[in-house]
Amino acid sequence: MANVFKKNIPHSTFAWENLGDVKEGRGDLGEDMPVIVYRLMQYTMLDVLARAHGEEQANEYFRQAGFLAGSEFAKNVLRLDVDFNAFVADLQKALQEMKIGILRMEAFDAETGNLVLTVGQDLDCSGLPVTNETVCNYDEGFIAGILEAYTGTKYVVREVDCWANGDRVCRFSGIAQKAI
Repeated sequence: MANVFKKNIPHSTFAWENLGDVKEGRGDLGEDMPVIVYRLMQYTMLDVLARAHGEEQANEYFRQAGFLAGSEFAKNVLRLDVDFNAFVADLQKALQEMKIGILRMEAFDAETGNLVLTVGQDLDCSGLPVTNETVCNYDEGFIAGILEAYTGTKYVVREVDCWANGDRVCRFSGIAQKAI
């Protein structure tokens, strides 16, 4: 089935439908590609943004892009009308099937909405050299976008452990923001 493309939207404005029909367009090469190609795009883009706007602003742009991606991923890939356990199971399955990473929920406080989760074999950083820093800013936004799409509540998500700081999983803390 052909995708329906949104008309009159420039390529610089994101629309899920405009991701295209990858199966049709890459008939001989297929949908998969080596992780190194993804990282080549990601880390060169981060370098260019950091040189132009400073490292912290570049990281914030990555969080914002991750948030948009996570929100759209949730709306287009996940079931948002199921209970929390079913939602987490769907998310785990989707992330693993799409080879993004292996999600584990470590803690969830149903009263506050706060949580801690890990992503193993993470697309963004597993196997990077140890530089004693956390580098998964895009993932922070991606997770925040997914959580907001599901709960309707804003989240601040920060990486607390990362392959690049010597850990073997990425651990994220998600703090639900209270309505003021």
